[in-house]
Order: sequence, then C-alpha cells, then structure tokens
Amino acid sequence: MDYQLQVVTLSVSDVDRALAFYTEKAGFDLDVDYHPTGAFRVVQLTPPGSGCSVQIGTGLTDAPAGTARSTYLAVTDLEAAHRELTERGVRMSDIRHKAPIDDWKGNWEPGLHPQRRDYASVADFADPDGNTWILQEIGYR
Repeated sequence: MDYQLQVVTLSVSDVDRALAFYTEKAGFDLDVDYHPTGAFRVVQLTPPGSGCSVQIGTGLTDAPAGTARSTYLAVTDLEAAHRELTERGVRMSDIRHKAPIDDWKGNWEPGLHPQRRDYASVADFADPDGNTWILQEIGYR
C-alpha cells in the first residue's frame, strides 16, 4: 500500500497576498483558485517539479495564520535555488551546513557542506504570514 502525500494546507491571513507571494516570488504554479462563496475559497499551488501541493484559502482550516513550521523543499542545487529565490524577491537566510555531519548535534557552519553531502546544507525563508520553508540540498552531483 502506497501513501502519497498530496497536499499540505497552510493557514494565511490574506489569501490574495499569499497567492501573489507563492506565484510571483516563490515560483509555485497555480493549479486551482476556486471560490464558490465568500466563506470558502481553495487555492492550490505546486512548487516546480513537486508531486505535493500546498493549499491556502478561506474555510480550509482553523489553524492560526503563519503556524506552519519547517516545511521542507528538496533541491538538487541549493546555491542555484537560493540565487533564484533571492532574485525573485524572497528574503532568504544564508546557506548553512551541519557540522560535524557524522556526529551532528545541532551545530551549523556557514556555506554549503564542503562535499555537498545529501541532507547537510539548508537555507530557509518565510511567507508573508510567517509560515516557514527549508530548502535542503539532496542529490547534488
């Protein structure tokens, strides 16, 4: 039996502002913007190349806006992704890597991991409500 993660729901305070951030700055694709009534709206967005989407909207969740933390996006080239998002206007953290990687206890050093090891290098950003995202390099060759 396969269990495929299809959608993660994020709570936002202003759907249009979040929609603009995710499409114009983060580069997500708009899949659906359905609002049959003033009390219900679902906007589904998909990060480039992802099999999982995010939903924002009205009437989807009772979670407070901005409470999603550390949703991971895997990228094969963290430097390129960091540059692309920064150029699009996303405020990104600096790239950092786990140190030491083989006995990691929560310490970070600046920059990419010297050998570009999988899961070792990250950078993060937040949407306008404070939902946070972590870019993690996996599969760099």
